[in-house]
Amino acid sequence: MEKLKILVVDDESRMRKLVKDFLVRQNFEVIEAGDGEEALDCFYKDKSIALIILDVMMPKMNGFEVCKEIRETSKVPIIMLTAKGEESSELQGFELGVDEYISKPFSPKILVARVEAILRRTNQTEPEAVIQVGGITIDKTAHQVTVDGKDVELSYKEFELLTYFAENAGIALSREKILNNVWNYDYFGDARTIDTHVKKLRNKLGSKGDYIKTIWGMGYKFEVSEQES
Repeated sequence: MEKLKILVVDDESRMRKLVKDFLVRQNFEVIEAGDGEEALDCFYKDKSIALIILDVMMPKMNGFEVCKEIRETSKVPIIMLTAKGEESSELQGFELGVDEYISKPFSPKILVARVEAILRRTNQTEPEAVIQVGGITIDKTAHQVTVDGKDVELSYKEFELLTYFAENAGIALSREKILNNVWNYDYFGDARTIDTHVKKLRNKLGSKGDYIKTIWGMGYKFEVSEQES
């Protein structure tokens, strides 16, 4: 399969190198741009760019201006990098069609996880048939889960929920996002159904149930420490 191309736009060369190194390690091809104008030149020149990582504060054209122009002709996924606590900026970005926000400073591993999750969501990467994380093995084809080699019986929705968590490891997921992705957009039930399923899932996973962290007032995050991964 051909490597997917990511455009990384930031006026700090050290930041671009950091992001590039992690993406290249995950088998992505990376194009760099140091300002908004250069970003647009790269974007118009190369029609095979699969995703853009875009800093907000840049010379010549800021990230919002770049995003606005790109959105006039393209739905390419955009992840925006922003300084911590710029809520009004985030709101502006979502209105312009930004797919995800990541606050600086951030973990490059989390950034890569979000890139992969968005590309899966937009069907640009082939979903893995088997996911292995922290002693849990999820075989999507056989619809089977094992924990430390022992079979675990899950209902259909519990299986879908665990798969969604594992595919988005390290990412904070709101209840609304989980409903939309696991129960689909046509589900209008109570978001508390997620809490019920999470409780059952945690029990069935035993000690591995601790990987599913509650984010109070928001939702959940599936997190496995590096020693266990």
